[in-house]
Amino acid sequence: MFTGIVEELGQVKALSLRGNSGTLTVKAKKVLEGTKIGDSIAVNGVCLTVTNMKNNEFSADVMAETVRRSSLGALQDGSYVNLERAMAADGRFGGHIVSGHIDGTGQIESMRREENAVWVTIACADKILDLIVEKGSICIDGISLTVAAVTKRNFSVSVIPHTGEETTLLKKKAGDPVNLENDIVGKYIQKFVDIGRNSGADRGKMPDGENAAGNVKGNSGLSMEFLQKYGFGNIGWKAKIPSAKLIWNGFLRVTMKALNSYEKLLIKDSGKVGKYERAIQHNRRSDRRSAGGKDHSRDR
Repeated sequence: MFTGIVEELGQVKALSLRGNSGTLTVKAKKVLEGTKIGDSIAVNGVCLTVTNMKNNEFSADVMAETVRRSSLGALQDGSYVNLERAMAADGRFGGHIVSGHIDGTGQIESMRREENAVWVTIACADKILDLIVEKGSICIDGISLTVAAVTKRNFSVSVIPHTGEETTLLKKKAGDPVNLENDIVGKYIQKFVDIGRNSGADRGKMPDGENAAGNVKGNSGLSMEFLQKYGFGNIGWKAKIPSAKLIWNGFLRVTMKALNSYEKLLIKDSGKVGKYERAIQHNRRSDRRSAGGKDHSRDR
């Protein structure tokens, strides 16, 4: 796991591809400190395994899937790349959770200076753009950045001078490709509720004929009997271990809040109350009853 805080600019010594796979060799210093064969280094956001090290350089195998998903195949000898070692268990979490598994590439549309910062606007595929939210996190070429704006066709980040100096982003130009990784939390929430948003009129619809108001025609995307019919927790072994139950319930409540926020966007101005909102209200009432009438709603 990485955090999107670039440690060093490396320089490509050689990219040897046979078909769509091969070996990448990068000149580096700092990221090799404490690194051994088999360790992971993110190269422009792509998690690669070190297979060889010598004389301030390392090599890694690059498979066809990596070349298809990322911009690594376009690197030239002498190209500069962003490097980061995998996060140590006792290290600082300076950026956000970055897996190093690229979702796809985007294309820089424009760069615009605003006082001490530079706005970078990037176009990308709908499947990536759908999971980008304003003031959320996005990993661009291995750099953890805050999303400053999102439209229906692109998104923008505002880059401070330090980030511009320490990474490759502001050395690029309009038309250049960049590697993109969505926030892993958003991807898992989407998977949990099975919101398969496609293009056009289908985008934003709930799965299996279920609409945002909770009129179910098929299976709900969130199951376990809709989290024990709104109780959320008390599921199996988790109910017998207080700490596990607390963590589990906390996670479920955060997830339900996220689903409720998304649902409200779908039924905006309709005057309806969505099924997740009803579930949250039901859960709060149940908690108050079990606590002898005490109102814990503000703890949600």
